[in-house]
Amino acid sequence: MANLSLFSRMRSAVLPPATTVNEAGGLAYRRDPRAALALFAGTGCLNSTFYSDATSQLEQVLALSEQVEPGFVARVAVYARQKAHMKDMPVLLLALLSLRDLDAFSRAFPKVVDNGRQLRTFVQIMRSGQVGRRSLGSLPKRLVRQWVQQASAETLVRAAIGQQPSLADVIRMVHPKPADAGREALYAWIVGRPYEAAKLPALLQAYEAFKQAPVGTPPDLPFQYFSTLSLDVAQWSALARNASWQQLRMNLNTFARHGVFGDEAMVQAVAAKLRDPAQIRRARVLPYQLMTAYYAASELPLPILEALQDAMEVATASVPVLQGRVVVAVDVSGSMQSPVTGYRKGATTAARCVDVAALIAACVLRGQPQAQVLPFDTEVRPIRVNPRDSVMTLARQLAINGGGTAVSSPLKYLNAKRAQVDLLVLVSDNESWRDTCGGNGTATMREWETLKQRCPQARLVCIDLQPYTSSQTVQREDVLHIGGFSDAVFDLLGQVASGSDDGAGWVQRIQDLAL
Repeated sequence: MANLSLFSRMRSAVLPPATTVNEAGGLAYRRDPRAALALFAGTGCLNSTFYSDATSQLEQVLALSEQVEPGFVARVAVYARQKAHMKDMPVLLLALLSLRDLDAFSRAFPKVVDNGRQLRTFVQIMRSGQVGRRSLGSLPKRLVRQWVQQASAETLVRAAIGQQPSLADVIRMVHPKPADAGREALYAWIVGRPYEAAKLPALLQAYEAFKQAPVGTPPDLPFQYFSTLSLDVAQWSALARNASWQQLRMNLNTFARHGVFGDEAMVQAVAAKLRDPAQIRRARVLPYQLMTAYYAASELPLPILEALQDAMEVATASVPVLQGRVVVAVDVSGSMQSPVTGYRKGATTAARCVDVAALIAACVLRGQPQAQVLPFDTEVRPIRVNPRDSVMTLARQLAINGGGTAVSSPLKYLNAKRAQVDLLVLVSDNESWRDTCGGNGTATMREWETLKQRCPQARLVCIDLQPYTSSQTVQREDVLHIGGFSDAVFDLLGQVASGSDDGAGWVQRIQDLAL
């Protein structure tokens, strides 16, 4: 009889061999360029990550975009903005398109440049020289000009906050043609030229008058317009009352420093606004942003903290209930302790990758209390949680600090227990290195094949939180890769779990987007 150690029926013998080494030095599979570009667009913030710096990330995006067709680049840009709610990355892809395919560029432009910040970022990237030119070019210039001309007066006033470039710089650059005397006065006010005050929009007239005599209720403008003025508590309270939902969330501590929450009525008014379901949905807040606000608001009145927890429940209410035997594996290794949007001097988020991974697990657990949650680093670290706790509480309990990374460890744990699994959700940055070994394929893929022999119906969903070009698993019919940390992740997860998934991968879904 032949040597059983060589010729026994082992599925690992037919595994695809590992094709690269990841940033941590472990065996991995190189992603297809389209999949890699989609992952960078869905998770990359052009900041330094645990294993990479911002410059390297930019270079990889430039290289990947050259390897795929312009139509796909355009669809990735639209997906990243409209579904993943990213900011800088979709604009970068749009700028690259302006040099490759003007038709795809013009179709994607209005879907990516949907507010003043996006417009200013687009101009900044185009003029930086990083995409191959230092000027806008005729078509981009025309589209920027049209955006300015078609934007409402209120939109332009709000877009005038921010520098490098400022909206004034943009207007000087593209020379929008004013439609009437009122628009002419508005452009002049923005760029700092003489204007006819009586022709300004009523809101700006009120603002200019308030600057001369800052008494009474401030005009309904973003509070940044009043940062150089000495306002009293009542005036700061009026600004808080008029702030947009996102402005309120982002500046709770600012309002607290100015005494706004010394009034119980204001506390209740702000709490009511924060938990308003309609405003939460309209703000397109990401769950991790609510978590960041909650962690930063520890010194605020209890009703504010409770309102943020209620807002989290609203923001994650669309998470589908996952049926069957569900396991969520949460990577808590050292690299997952890094900021989910990367390091940026003066603007690094407090939300870590592990916080977002734990948040995803907590959301699943809320809808499926019987789901098994397995935190892991080099091995599984079992933890007992109460599924009736709030999403915020569950996420904090699950976000433990770990060490090295072995992405295969939760699968190995399940195989050792001969557990029955219908759906395994693996949330990680995929930088596995402690389970590196020779042979065919990665240890993660080998353990998955072992699990599939026991549970042939099982499906694996890998949610990637960081922009790297490799993975521990191969995309195929029973293995779905998703990148990002928006509610689009939950939508795809729900389709897989319900069986309504048509077998198309994440990349194919992006390819099918209509421009």
